[in-house]
Amino acid sequence: MAYDLESQEKLDALRMWWDRYGNSLAIAVLVAVAVFAGWRGWQWYQGHQATQAMGYFEALEAATGQEGTDAVTRIKAASATLRKDYPKSGYTSRALLIAAEALRVRKDLDGARDELQWLVAHGSDKALLPLAKLRLAGILLDQKQYDQALAQLNDPPGPFAGLYADRRGDILAAQNKKADAKAAWESALKLLGTDPITQIIQLKIDALGGA
Repeated sequence: MAYDLESQEKLDALRMWWDRYGNSLAIAVLVAVAVFAGWRGWQWYQGHQATQAMGYFEALEAATGQEGTDAVTRIKAASATLRKDYPKSGYTSRALLIAAEALRVRKDLDGARDELQWLVAHGSDKALLPLAKLRLAGILLDQKQYDQALAQLNDPPGPFAGLYADRRGDILAAQNKKADAKAAWESALKLLGTDPITQIIQLKIDALGGA
């Protein structure tokens, strides 16, 4: 009998505890389950997004090795999809650099500029930003948009300082500002040190003559 009374007391205590804390415990368990399910769902979504973006990246890359207007159409279509649906993917930033170069080679400077301008403004891979700006400055130079080209070359990161100075010299030379161009190229020579590209820069300086 004493055992039954003790058991009943324990059951009553358990019921009292459940009445007091049961709802909170149930809610806590449901929240934990929901958080875990959400985390797993987010992981799946991220993996799915990466896979999809990789597919468009590979399609764009394959199109750059093809010829004709159909290839250009495929390059631009893949790029547009990546920008619209996967703007934060690392594949998108890399794809746009590849697309811009492919379009530049095909003399589609407007298309190349569009790719690079988007990358500069919205690209998620900041490591590619200096290169994108350098290439964009080159496209704008080819289009004789000199002020816009120079604007891309402000505040260069250390590893790109010499290349930016060289490109600045190219733009200034195109504006017939020979003394400024020479100063920019001479700065590039100092910054680039023994890089083989300095031989080409020296030829540019020599071509200026007595400027």
